[in-house]
Amino acid sequence: MIHVIAVITAKPGQREAILEAARANMPAVHAEKGCIEYGPAVDADGLGSFQTKLGPDTFMVIEKWESVEALKAHSAAPHMAAYAAKVKDLIASRVIHVLSPAG
Repeated sequence: MIHVIAVITAKPGQREAILEAARANMPAVHAEKGCIEYGPAVDADGLGSFQTKLGPDTFMVIEKWESVEALKAHSAAPHMAAYAAKVKDLIASRVIHVLSPAG
């Protein structure tokens, strides 16, 4: 299994527009061969100093894939290219961590 944590920071005030595009793209991603989990996440409320917040412009996309091959196919999928083109001018930064289980 491969884990992906994508940290996306929107240009000020643009996070919701990116999230709308991501949500619209999710059915196509979930239908991909090898997709176990894929979805955006934002800061939870009410935890006080227990958590380190991402802030109002940042969110994460948390992903699990059956294999490296499935992740590579996802990265090359036409719907991902269309999503990237739609949001590219709204993104300030993007950091993608690709991880293997440590167990």
